[in-house]
Amino acid sequence: MRRRHPRNAPGNWFVDSACSNCTAARSVAPGLIVERDGQSVFARQPETPEEVTMAWRARLLCPTASVRTETEVERPRSIFPEKMTENVYRLGYNSPHSAGAHSFAILRRGGNCMVDGPRWTKAVVNQFESWGGLSHILLTHRDDVGDVARYARHFASRVWIHDADRHAAPFATDIVEGLDVRAIGDDLSIIPVPGHSKGSVVYYFDGSAFFTGDSLAWDFEVGDLMVWEDYAWYSIREQGRSMRRLLDYPFEWVFAGHGGSQHRPAPEMHARLESLLTRMAKP
Repeated sequence: MRRRHPRNAPGNWFVDSACSNCTAARSVAPGLIVERDGQSVFARQPETPEEVTMAWRARLLCPTASVRTETEVERPRSIFPEKMTENVYRLGYNSPHSAGAHSFAILRRGGNCMVDGPRWTKAVVNQFESWGGLSHILLTHRDDVGDVARYARHFASRVWIHDADRHAAPFATDIVEGLDVRAIGDDLSIIPVPGHSKGSVVYYFDGSAFFTGDSLAWDFEVGDLMVWEDYAWYSIREQGRSMRRLLDYPFEWVFAGHGGSQHRPAPEMHARLESLLTRMAKP
């Protein structure tokens, strides 16, 4: 039975007890929604228009529909897609089939891309149709496939996944093999980083952005890059070793499936990644 979690701040907005603690709501409303007793709750009620928009983003993307209000609240315009950069958008509508992972759109001359899969919804379909279609679906690993098969059929999209994780997407059209970096045009590369899963990859876009799936994320509470050490289904040690190749690529953005996405100057991101990998290498 769903009920309001008692650790929510008093007021209209709350997270109910069906929350699966997937982190999605916290990553779009950092500081407003926090973790308490193993699930997300409202630390305070949204007050500013920006905070109300954050709460609505959490509500629309929550895969268990656990972000709720006691009374009806008018929905602001333009919740999703959420513009992150000139060419990158967070899609929202996170899928329960991918444990609530975030998915993203990349708008590019070589064909628009979807990174990992949201749940099937006309809102996402209509958005890609307004953008001119969906040429490529880029899967970072086996866990965040979501409803990609339906989007691929609808748009006749090419679907990319690493061979080690291809069982999660038997409909994939393009298979990445081994550890070699592979290009999709001159602005997009696939970098295998086994560890979180054997077939985990990072997509590198426009010389500035990593789409990391569950291999790398931003921790808003700590204010630093982080990895999910408790959720390395393959090998956290191999993940640390394979991610060292990311140091060869300048980047300002991390777009994560689980956990936060963040922008910092490239030298700072490089230093933070190098420090993280050093910590990961310690026994």
